Amino acid sequence: MGENNMQASRLLVLAAACLLGMSSVAAYGQAFPAKPVKIIVPFPPGGLTDILARAVAGSIQARWGTSVIVENRPGASGIPGSEQVVLAADPHVLLLTAPHHTINPSLYKKLPYDTKRDFTPLALIASTPNVLFVHPTFPARTVADLIKLAKSKPGSIGFASTGTGGGNHLAGEMFKAMAGIDMVHVPYKGEAPAVNDVVAGHVPLMFGGLTVSLPHIRAGKLRAIAVTTLRRLPSLPDVPTLDESGINGFEVLGWFGLYGPARMPATLSAKVSADVRAVLESTEVRARFAKFGVEPGALTQPEFAVYVDREIAKWARVIEYAKIPKE
Repeated sequence: MGENNMQASRLLVLAAACLLGMSSVAAYGQAFPAKPVKIIVPFPPGGLTDILARAVAGSIQARWGTSVIVENRPGASGIPGSEQVVLAADPHVLLLTAPHHTINPSLYKKLPYDTKRDFTPLALIASTPNVLFVHPTFPARTVADLIKLAKSKPGSIGFASTGTGGGNHLAGEMFKAMAGIDMVHVPYKGEAPAVNDVVAGHVPLMFGGLTVSLPHIRAGKLRAIAVTTLRRLPSLPDVPTLDESGINGFEVLGWFGLYGPARMPATLSAKVSADVRAVLESTEVRARFAKFGVEPGALTQPEFAVYVDREIAKWARVIEYAKIPKE
């Protein structure tokens, strides 16, 4: 079977599943959950997305009175796992995933689903800031210093990332665009090797996660010059935001969201969102999240839906600016 025929068959299967699922999704609007719930995590076990999913699942079981199972379906930037939720077309099969979900539409030529049409955003589970940090010997001590240095030596400063198209790569590209500078992207296979090379001085800077970078910052092995939130962090109170450093409106978060299939009744999506937010407000979950440097989400279902749409549009603009070729 040719590639075009295979793609056509895949789309037919997906369309059929969606049509068959429309009635079942609506039928669960009055009595949910009617059976055990599955949360698909499209990444391997042990990562932060998986940890957060298991924390939520473990706490919401009592509220829902049924088992909530986390199933890992890793691979290909979360695409195969996400597709399973669309194919199931059942509100008892949910997706908990990371910003890749809003980046992928602009990064891939073809997805086996429509990110905006085939999912119902339900709840912001958690968010975590990024930090712009440099090696201690790097001459720039502020964002203004970095911009001045980059403008004096265009294309000579490298910034590390976890890989092309990842959140911290795009944070760097967004910074370049808003600051009007040119820096060189240096991709790695994962956050640990990228951070380690900045610590070793092989690459001068990175937009990295707080959880991984904070121990190195406190040990003096890295120097934080800005954070990517709109407010300063309690853990780094003396480090300014990029917004207050002159990059007005700059905000990039690592965040994790819960989604259901398309066409969930408004009453059902509101119920799931409210139940999840109640769990996120519990002392137990907040304490567990705090260990990993993440803040529980507090958006309503409509607010989260708007947030997802804004993120899709934002990353589309950044990817277009950076001329990142689609895969």
